[in-house]
Amino acid sequence: MQNQDLNSLEPQTENIVENKELSIWEALIPVIALVAMLAYNVFIFGDDALSGSNQFILLLGGAVAAIVGVFNKVSYTKMMSEVAENVKSTTGALLILLMVGALSGTWLISGIIPTMIYYGLQILNPTIFLMASVIICAIISIATGSSWTTSATVGIALIGIGNALGIPLGMTAGAILSGAYFGDKMSPLSDTTNLAAAMAGSDLFSHIKYMSITTIPTILITLTVFVVLGFTIDTTGSTDTQALLGSISDTFEINGWLFLVPVAVVLLILKKAPPLLALLIGTLLGGLFALIFQPEVVIGITEAKELTFRSGYEGVIKAITQSTSIPTENAVLRDLFSSKGMGGMLGTIWLILCAMVFGGIMDGIGALSRISAALLSMAKSTFGLFSSTVASCLALNITASDQYLAIVVPGKMFSKAYQDKGLAPENLSRTLEDSGTVTSVLIPWNTCGAYHSGVLGVSVADYFFYAIFNWLSPFMTLLFAALSIKIKMLATATGSAK
Repeated sequence: MQNQDLNSLEPQTENIVENKELSIWEALIPVIALVAMLAYNVFIFGDDALSGSNQFILLLGGAVAAIVGVFNKVSYTKMMSEVAENVKSTTGALLILLMVGALSGTWLISGIIPTMIYYGLQILNPTIFLMASVIICAIISIATGSSWTTSATVGIALIGIGNALGIPLGMTAGAILSGAYFGDKMSPLSDTTNLAAAMAGSDLFSHIKYMSITTIPTILITLTVFVVLGFTIDTTGSTDTQALLGSISDTFEINGWLFLVPVAVVLLILKKAPPLLALLIGTLLGGLFALIFQPEVVIGITEAKELTFRSGYEGVIKAITQSTSIPTENAVLRDLFSSKGMGGMLGTIWLILCAMVFGGIMDGIGALSRISAALLSMAKSTFGLFSSTVASCLALNITASDQYLAIVVPGKMFSKAYQDKGLAPENLSRTLEDSGTVTSVLIPWNTCGAYHSGVLGVSVADYFFYAIFNWLSPFMTLLFAALSIKIKMLATATGSAK
C-alpha cells in the first residue's frame, strides 16, 4: 500500500517479541490508558487534537507501556531497540510524505491541479461525482497497487473538484479512500496484498481470487450508497459553475499539455519505478511547467517585477517547501488555491513518529504478542477463529499504529490454528486484508490514517463514516464466516469448499 520494496518487508523474519511473564491485563493497561487519554484529549481540543496534543498523548501511552515493561523486567535498551526498528520501518513513508507535500506545491503553481478541477467541473456533476470518484480511484489503485499514490495524485484533484461542487469534504474523501483501498486490495502490485498472501502461505492470485468473494459485494454496496447520496445531497456548487470556471481561467493558463505531468508520474509507477523517484520527477516537472505556463503566478509568489532565474528558482522552491496561496476573489477557490508544501506534512510526520514510539514499546515489552495470544485462545469454532483474527488486526492497527504489523503479527499467530481446523490459507490471507489492510486508514494515529488525512486535508473523524468500503469489509468477512459461505477447506481435510 505504501509501495515499499516487497523484499524489504521480510515478512518471514519479522521479529515478534514474546514475554510469558506478562499477563493479559498488564498488556492491556497501556491500551486502556491510551484510549482514555486520547478520548479526553479530543474532547478538550476537538479537531485541533492532531496539531500536537495527540502526539504527546501517544508518547504518554508509550511511557505507561514502559512502566509496565520495567515491572516485568524488560530492559530500557530492549524497548528502545524495538522503537528504533519501528521508526526505521517508516523511513520510506516519511520521505514519501515530504515528497507529496513538495509535489502538491508545484502542481498548484504550475496549474496542474487547477486544470484538473477546471475540466472536472465540466465533466463530473454532483449527482455522479461520488460514484465516479470511487470508480476512478479503484482503477488507478489497481493499476499502481498503491492507495497512497492514488490519494497523492487523483485524490487531491477530486478533493478540489468536490469542494468546488459544494460536496462535503468528508464524503469526497470517503469515496476516494473506498475506491483506493478496493483497488489496493485487488492489485497484484500491492505490497500488502503480497504480504498477506506470504504470511498465510497462500498463492498470490489464489488469494486475490478468493478475496473477491467478500470484496466485490462490499464495493457494490459502497457504490450503491454513494449513488443514493449523489441523488440526495444538497450542494451549493451544482447550480452555477461558470463563476468558478471563470475564476480559475483568470488566474491560471488552462492547457491540456499540463496533463503530461500526472500521466508521466502514473507511467513511472506502472513501470515499477520507486515511488520516491516518481514523486520527485513529478515535483520537478511541476516546477518546470510552472515556469513555462504560469510565469505570472511564479512572479506573484516572489513579488518580483519579472521572471528571472533567481525569481523563478525562489518561487518554485517556496512552493515546494512552504505554504503557498494564490490570490483569488472567489471565496470557494481560496482553499483550492493554497498548498502547504513539505512544511505542511511535518505535523503528520510528527504523529507517525510518536505512534511508532508507542507501538515499539508495546512490542518490546511483549504486549502485542500477549494480546494476540489471548484473542487466539478464545477461538473455539471456525467463526470464533475468524472473529479473533479480525479483532487481532483491529487491535494491532490501534496499538501498533502500523498496517504491516496488523498483517504480520496475526498472520504468524493464527497460521497454525487455521491449518489445525482444516482451513485453507486463503481464509487467513483474506481476513488479514479485510480487517488489517483496510481499517488502518480509520485510525487517526495509524500511519495510513495520518497519511491520507494529511494528504487529502480531511480529518479521519470527517471521512470515517463515508469510508464505507473500509469499515464494512470486516463485517462482510465475518458475515460470510458466520453463514459458512465459500469457506475454503484444505484439500487434505475435505477436498472441497463449503
